[in-house]
Amino acid sequence: MTQPSRGGEYDVAVIGGGLVGSALAWGLARSGQKVAMLDEGDIAVRPSRGNFALVWVQGKGLGMAEYAGWTKQSSDDWSGFADLLYQQTGLDVAYRRPGGFMPMLSEEDLQARANTMMRLHNQPDMIPYPYEVMDRETLRKELPFIGPDVVGGTYCPLDGHCNSLRLLRTLHTGIGMLGVDYRPNHRVESIEHRDGGFRMSTAGGEVRAGKIVLAAGHDSARLAPMVGLSAPVRPQRGHVIVTEKTAPFLHHPTAYVRQTDEGGVMIGDSFEEAGFDTTLQPGVSSAVAERAIRFFPLLGKLNVVRSWAALRVLTPDGFPIYEESKTAPGAFVATCHSGVTLAANHALTLAPLIAAGGLGDRFAPFSARRFHVPQAA
Repeated sequence: MTQPSRGGEYDVAVIGGGLVGSALAWGLARSGQKVAMLDEGDIAVRPSRGNFALVWVQGKGLGMAEYAGWTKQSSDDWSGFADLLYQQTGLDVAYRRPGGFMPMLSEEDLQARANTMMRLHNQPDMIPYPYEVMDRETLRKELPFIGPDVVGGTYCPLDGHCNSLRLLRTLHTGIGMLGVDYRPNHRVESIEHRDGGFRMSTAGGEVRAGKIVLAAGHDSARLAPMVGLSAPVRPQRGHVIVTEKTAPFLHHPTAYVRQTDEGGVMIGDSFEEAGFDTTLQPGVSSAVAERAIRFFPLLGKLNVVRSWAALRVLTPDGFPIYEESKTAPGAFVATCHSGVTLAANHALTLAPLIAAGGLGDRFAPFSARRFHVPQAA
């Protein structure tokens, strides 16, 4: 273990205890850093508890080829990441990579999807990956329980899924074993850059560290300006439904319906601009359920056991922000809406770079400065 950096009792303080913060704290501790993780606690919005648990590649990156490559890298590294977690903790996060499907309910939607995938792969600097556009009969050979309204879909062999609640638990177990000082109920109120490090005033007292990483999801928007950074994120509400357990019938994840390792079926298919309101909307849940039944009619026979609304973390263009402050060197921000998909990258690639002291030119496209560049006429 290295000695703490000048100006701090810790080498790094990670602000945020969700999936992004936990993956980074785990990776930083594995890199030999003395780490504190400051978490707001159970009062936090916590998107990590409401995600759909996909490790998803297909379709991501239209408008930023670098994000498509970053996503593919994480998908490729996810198996090794899950193995490392299992070897350390003995906990299985149920990661599987059988390939994923995006079924479509109209010929117009299928054509639009095919066009999107083609435009994605035609981008400059895009590294192609395999995918297939399937008609109904081809799709039905892989997903035999689709309904009559499904006209076809797309498939990518790089897609997978996991048990995201178990992933969060496993990461917290792992950081404990690595000596990370996890501090719940330590909402950061202010950050001061001085004496070669950072001083954070929290609900539980002052914490000092040589470097800090803002991985606080929605709260990063408040914290980032304190260290010369920008994190213009907004909440987007999504409804999730979980059914009772049933016999295995869906061996591949789809974008909106997937059968979990425990046998229940997760359904998530809403994108709502509702601020920070997480109130469950019965009308939205009904619409989500009805559309899922069009995909897989057998779902109509299953009982719903849980339903909730959660908040995604979205930037203006939907792509992540990774950046180091120019005015407060040693302060980093990491925010994205794909905390599960990108967990392997955060733990195995991003964290070691932060531990070593900088991100490098590769991450320039992910800077929040892209939101402040004047558009050409």
